[in-house]
Amino acid sequence: MRIYTRRGDDGTTGLLFGGRVANNDPAPVAYGAVDEAQAFIGLARADCERGGELDAILVTLERDLWVLMSELATAPDKRDRLEAGKTIVTAEMVSGVESLIDSTMNGFDQPTEFVVPGQDRVAALLDVARTVVRRAERQSVDCAAADSHVLPYLNRLSDLLWSLARQREGTSLPSRLPRKDSAG
Repeated sequence: MRIYTRRGDDGTTGLLFGGRVANNDPAPVAYGAVDEAQAFIGLARADCERGGELDAILVTLERDLWVLMSELATAPDKRDRLEAGKTIVTAEMVSGVESLIDSTMNGFDQPTEFVVPGQDRVAALLDVARTVVRRAERQSVDCAAADSHVLPYLNRLSDLLWSLARQREGTSLPSRLPRKDSAG
């Protein structure tokens, strides 16, 4: 089996369950950003301890994003073919992310100032993933169905990634350098 099909040489891409759209259609733009976010989550995962709690959470999120991309990659007239939790995001998936946020936020003192990313490599990678998720959320507005859970899921996911990054780096390091008095 070859990975290339040549069907996209005209600037189009195939959708799940059939149909083709331009590569710059809102759907492929949105699920492309989700794919990028998934790759950054994978990069963060590559640097964390295998088999640990963070590793398990990140694998779950990566799998959830396959479901979310499936939903975004389905034409509106084919949505009836989607399966809850397999190819369409569910309310339970959103509440699962909310539970993870709650348990993560209970594990550390929240920062009281703006956070400067980079105190820990994994945390910094989670912050990059968070910003890509925010972009994916903005780009999904144009193509997510009105009754879809895509937007709430992406919104909570960015919050979770922020929480995991803060938990990873802790709050004991200074968030900024002291400023010199401009008069001195």
